[in-house]
Amino acid sequence: MADSLIKVALIGNPNVGKTSVFNALTGLHQQVGNYPGITVDKKIGTCKINDTTRAEILDLPGTYSLNASSIDENLVIELLMNKNDEHFPDVVVLVAEVENLKRNLLLYTQIKDLEIPVILVINMCDRMKLKGIELDIPLLEQHLKTKIALVSSRKNIGIDQIKQQILNYKNLSTEPCLHASSIDVAYFDKLQKAFPNQLLYKLWLVITQDVNFLNLDRKEIPNSFTKSHSELRKLQQKETIKRYQFINDTLKMAQKIDKAKATSWQYKLDALLTHKIMGYVIFFGILLLIFQSIFDWSSVPMDYIDEWFANLATYAKNNLPSGEFTSLLSEGVIPGIGGIVIFVPQIVFLFLFISVLEESGYMSRVVFLMDKIMRPFGLSGKSIVPLISGTACAIPAIMGTRNIETWKERLITILVTPFITCSARLPVYAILIALIIPENRLFGFLSLQGLTLMSLYLIGFIMAIASAYVLNKIMASQHKSYFVVEMPSYKLPMAKNVGINVLEKTKSFVFGAGKIILAISVLLWFLGSHGPGNDFKNAQKIVEDKVYTSKYPINPSVIPDRVDEYKLEHSYIGILGKSIEPIIKPLGYDWKIGVAVVSSFAAREVFVGTLATIYSVGSHSDEEATIKSQMKNELRENGAPVFDFATGISLLLYYAFAMQCISTLAIVKRETNSWKWPLIQLAFMSGFAYLCSLAAYQLLK
Repeated sequence: MADSLIKVALIGNPNVGKTSVFNALTGLHQQVGNYPGITVDKKIGTCKINDTTRAEILDLPGTYSLNASSIDENLVIELLMNKNDEHFPDVVVLVAEVENLKRNLLLYTQIKDLEIPVILVINMCDRMKLKGIELDIPLLEQHLKTKIALVSSRKNIGIDQIKQQILNYKNLSTEPCLHASSIDVAYFDKLQKAFPNQLLYKLWLVITQDVNFLNLDRKEIPNSFTKSHSELRKLQQKETIKRYQFINDTLKMAQKIDKAKATSWQYKLDALLTHKIMGYVIFFGILLLIFQSIFDWSSVPMDYIDEWFANLATYAKNNLPSGEFTSLLSEGVIPGIGGIVIFVPQIVFLFLFISVLEESGYMSRVVFLMDKIMRPFGLSGKSIVPLISGTACAIPAIMGTRNIETWKERLITILVTPFITCSARLPVYAILIALIIPENRLFGFLSLQGLTLMSLYLIGFIMAIASAYVLNKIMASQHKSYFVVEMPSYKLPMAKNVGINVLEKTKSFVFGAGKIILAISVLLWFLGSHGPGNDFKNAQKIVEDKVYTSKYPINPSVIPDRVDEYKLEHSYIGILGKSIEPIIKPLGYDWKIGVAVVSSFAAREVFVGTLATIYSVGSHSDEEATIKSQMKNELRENGAPVFDFATGISLLLYYAFAMQCISTLAIVKRETNSWKWPLIQLAFMSGFAYLCSLAAYQLLK
């Protein structure tokens, strides 16, 4: 017999610990997808309530009210008003924070008006004593007409209480806390008479959402029943005032705060972390720590992974039956996958630090600091969040621009975000820095390799804001936006939340990149192992004739390697590489690097995997050569190393500035609803990257 299913919508303001509650309820039983037709992630988890009942929990985007001003927030309203939606909840779990109940309860009272069962979860109850807060829960439940769970998701307090209340959701009252219709009785009466079978507050939300989203294609209420936009906004304001009056009256009776205890060390710490000078010094120091650790702490596991894949490829070649499949496996699949897995330790450390900063509450302070820098360059304060999240991936970062109301500021943010160094660039940076930058230290503790990596991140950021400045001057607009950022309470990061976040993002990186790399590795192996014409077919005879007719004595033992090199150059991939070599040669690249650059347009990290595959095809000289050693030992015709300092810097600059990601172009097209902007983006970034790389190589060679 199948378990009964309760559909739960998890809703709340940003920074109230909603994700912590979600993780506490679902653990690792989560999946991430997309809302149909909308490029916004949704998280769904399952939670076992008892032996016969489980809950499907949908974690919705954070919103302050049902008067949404962004598309992300609008998802909440759309779900709550559509009973035909497959995820329409049986019960809403609204998460509030004990220190900000007044603000959080505004959203609660609005959802109650939709006559949906609502459970109020007051999170961070472990801080009540510290903050001098006392709550009369029975009185709150009476006035708010619901059941309340006092929870500390950090200490796993109250989670079972939430589960019990979800199980008993049918006993919850659906009566509103107050009636919004009192703000204009005559208007709402007229509206109700026109639509007698519809919930009045739902009608009101439909009308006001048309005001908030003027460009959305909706079935509007007939004009005879609507007011002007200005009149509707005044009514919205009256509604908000009325709700806050109710909330104030309720909390006056049910909440007591000892102001002496409420003043805490948080304000002193904020004064330091957001200081106009020390704030930036501290942030710079944190960045320095992050990039130092990425190289120092990850070096041992990276070397181990590199050697393991090299040994695996050798084992497959020597122990499996000879043939096309073994060749594909040992020369294509294993080196290609190894070229991305080797960087998992660095990716883990990057996401680990970002998750810790977010969990601790520090990231909001960074947003506040950076807003002061970004404003003069034409970027909205809300642009900071997409730019910071762009260090993970540009795709969700560009999606994150949807909460920027001004189209100009949103478009500028979309266009400059790809300059921010994402995690896909990290494998390219890491391998090139390891090849051309010595493992020396400044002052005994500052790694030159870590400083180089940090410099590349800073270069990307500087280029982003410089481009934004130029675009701001070109795209004139009279509209000014204002930025309000919430400063959440400081807290020690929860190991569980950090662990789940790092695991999910690392899995997404590895499996997302892995699919692409596997496909490209197979393709590259085929193109490198086959070729047209007699030059490829008769490679053995052609090379032997050259060796034995040469005026200079050549050791016959090198013939197999010479044959492999000759076949590779005359294979399909060799012909492709040779055809583009005149364009890339001034940058210091040979045809093999050229093939890697072209293939990495699918995804930047493919660059390393491509070279690993190309260098492995038909190789006999060193069966157990690691990726690093293969690239380090690669020589030009004159005997000089391919990856010298000039070529390495040229490649680093190219990947710092080039638009080497077809998925990002696709998402820019989707968000701007035009191919014009992604094509402009591609042309400018690629052209600028080429010129910078050309200048660097010609000056340094």
